[in-house]
Amino acid sequence: MSDLVIRNIGTIVTGDIDQPLANGDAIVVRDGLIAYVGDDPGSTADGIENVIDASGATVMPGLCDNHVHPVLGDYTPRQRQIDFIESCLHGGVTTMISAGEPHTPGRPTDPAGVKALTILAHKSFAKLRPSGVKVHAGAVMLEEGLTEADFEEMATAGVRLVAEIGISGVKDPEIAATMTRWAQARGMKVMVHTGGASIPGSGVIGADFVVAVQPDVAGHTNGGPTALPLADVERILEETSARVELVHNGNVRAASEVARLVASRAELSRLVIGTDSPAGSGVQPLGILRVMSWIASLAGVAPQEVVAMATGNVAALHGLNTGVVVAGREADLLVVDAPQGSQATDALGALSIGDTLAVATATIDGKPRFERSRNTPPPSRPITA
Repeated sequence: MSDLVIRNIGTIVTGDIDQPLANGDAIVVRDGLIAYVGDDPGSTADGIENVIDASGATVMPGLCDNHVHPVLGDYTPRQRQIDFIESCLHGGVTTMISAGEPHTPGRPTDPAGVKALTILAHKSFAKLRPSGVKVHAGAVMLEEGLTEADFEEMATAGVRLVAEIGISGVKDPEIAATMTRWAQARGMKVMVHTGGASIPGSGVIGADFVVAVQPDVAGHTNGGPTALPLADVERILEETSARVELVHNGNVRAASEVARLVASRAELSRLVIGTDSPAGSGVQPLGILRVMSWIASLAGVAPQEVVAMATGNVAALHGLNTGVVVAGREADLLVVDAPQGSQATDALGALSIGDTLAVATATIDGKPRFERSRNTPPPSRPITA
């Protein structure tokens, strides 16, 4: 844990969809938690030697990727690539949520094997933070034969996620709904795959299935990679309480249409952003930043509200103490700016015209993880740490 002061902030984007901007030009971190947000921190910052000078740049929460497919460690067999999580950190991602570990070589499908893999993945990443990134893994892949007692056992072991239903063995909506009730009764968050088939073993899933199952998240509604009809998304919004997810590994036009639909219903708190990475399209270190730029530039949603879809909305869905810039939250923070050469003068302006943000630095629990992103363009301002 670290103590830190960030000074000379131009704009503070909170990640709270209801209050997306905060007044002030300074943030103080103590013991890894945000201790102060506002103007001159005065004695609140006494004794803290670690200082970041934002030089008028923007500070926002670290990005929370709502849809990743980790296996074990910072390696993906899907792409045979190492350090993909570290690479995403350089795209501003400080938290990842597993939507299942389907790319595990020889993934077991019997109940005992399903439980073992789920608990192993959960406990492994509970101890391992690749480059500091908080990976919430161990999302149970639903297979025939799982019982309510199995869900109780996994919940007791700390499992809190159900992988996107539709990419594993359970395809019957009644069985899926029964298992979803077992999971939700134990505090697990449930995602359903939507749209066209993505990998061998997955299928086409529309609104009928989602409405029958009543999950917590309708995954990649803009496609993974093939999008749902917009009328199906509207049914999900009308007939369930599920969040709807937009991902990088999907249809750009559909992403803007879904975002416009949700905004027209004044339900932006229900939008969450992920990458669906690693996938057939590869690893997308800047995937969250790109989806944010799509929504802000193509769907007419205010950029500060788009930030919340990739931070506070995800944290609220999963009950995490991160994703919002407010006292008491974990100090997972980004200093971002318009990239050099942008027509915009600041980070929010860059998002609104579709540019990829420059990530100058990222902190996790108040500890700076790098001084310059190796994956984003450089910032317009001379940010120093």
